[in-house]
Amino acid sequence: MSLPEFTLVTRTQGNNRALKEGIVKPATFTPKIIEVDPLIAAFRRMVRGLEFDICEMAITTYICAKSYGKPFTAVPVPLIRQFHHGAIQINKNAGIKSPKDLEGKRVGVSRGYTVTTGVWARSILNVYYGVDLTKVTWVLSGDEHVAEFKAPSNVVPIEAGKKMEDMLASGELVAAIGLEMEHPDVVPLIPDAQDAGLEAMKASGHYPINHLVVIKNELIAKHPGLATDVFNAFAESKRLYVEDLRAGRIEKPTSVDKLHKRVMDITGKDPLPFGIEPNRKVIEELVGNAYAQGIVKERITPEDMFVKETWELLG
Repeated sequence: MSLPEFTLVTRTQGNNRALKEGIVKPATFTPKIIEVDPLIAAFRRMVRGLEFDICEMAITTYICAKSYGKPFTAVPVPLIRQFHHGAIQINKNAGIKSPKDLEGKRVGVSRGYTVTTGVWARSILNVYYGVDLTKVTWVLSGDEHVAEFKAPSNVVPIEAGKKMEDMLASGELVAAIGLEMEHPDVVPLIPDAQDAGLEAMKASGHYPINHLVVIKNELIAKHPGLATDVFNAFAESKRLYVEDLRAGRIEKPTSVDKLHKRVMDITGKDPLPFGIEPNRKVIEELVGNAYAQGIVKERITPEDMFVKETWELLG
């Protein structure tokens, strides 16, 4: 009997390459790989149209979507982890000497308020630098993947016809989160950002998750064991990647590979642990931030986020 075919969207990277290349094969289904570039377009298509069976998704987009009853559920497969201290840029002529100086000012946010990078970056400002986020006006360059979401009153759209990069370069915005731009007057708010992230990890376990994997609820109900199979397939692919990383077998390591190796060297552990338990603290941190920032109205537990059959899995 042939296996059912399910569409799968996930951007190629070290930890899923073996799965996408067919070296790792799921036991209960055949993945039909669909490439979506940019990947964020897949998040919106999944949230608004349920276009895919299995889909990589930004974790805060997922949490927000679930709060509005979107019919898919995640498995605890944190595909993307990164530090966000470097996501905050300032105009060096705007008089911002410390993060607290952002209070009372207008700060840009690339795309929507619920974008995961923005959530983590704002939490860094609040938790590590004492910034009162309610005293900042957050200016958005785009809308939300979850169309039903209503942002807090201090979140406003960019003025029609304006570009956030121009506003930051001119000083109309004193700072912005998540922009990719180079300009002589635009500099990082937090110097040595990656080292600052690694120090936060060593001090408090701050090790942000950006992306998970979600599955349509109708498939989870129809195919018991599917969620476990998805978890195991991604976990095996990741295991092969980590073995190569540890052994120095990656010929042309990317900046992401190099960060994973630094985390491994610091912790002595797998830099990309899968499962609820090894990620409980950072998931609770993210949910707390989403609640504090007005993205969700209720706090949820890690178990609330994931398919029940995956609660005890580790990979």
